[in-house]
Amino acid sequence: MEGFGFASNYIGRLDAKGRVSIPASFRAVLSREGCEGLYVHRALDLPALDCGGYGLQRQIDEFLAHFSPYSDEHQDFSVALKGRSEILKIDTEGRVILSEDTKAHAGIGAEVAFVGLGPKFQIWEPGRFRMHSAEAISRLRNYRKQLSARHAAPEVPEPRPHGARE
Repeated sequence: MEGFGFASNYIGRLDAKGRVSIPASFRAVLSREGCEGLYVHRALDLPALDCGGYGLQRQIDEFLAHFSPYSDEHQDFSVALKGRSEILKIDTEGRVILSEDTKAHAGIGAEVAFVGLGPKFQIWEPGRFRMHSAEAISRLRNYRKQLSARHAAPEVPEPRPHGARE
């Protein structure tokens, strides 16, 4: 199980106190990382929340290392990925409380979709995730067709009967 990261997707409901249970398989990944809280930031270009533990934080640090520490890009990404992040406490039942700001960013109401993406997972409003997923699959099908066309096998001439001349 080591190395699988976050996979699959699950639907969860917010309870009357606004708590939602993190799927057990996702909690297991966080536990293997030794992470006691949940690192959350607003996805940069999607109505979703990027979530994870030390693996996600490491990825962000490695990404930021590509920029000069005093550059505008480093500053902007640092604000978006770290300065607006939250570290949510996971209670003994495996639940977290999403802030009003993060719920508003993702359009979350009574239900959430947890979507595993390897080293991180996302939290979506389920209807928005279904639309995003369908669009992603459509883009991939188009991409696969483009790849197939680029890598098509060369045309093979029709076989000629033995002894026939051109």
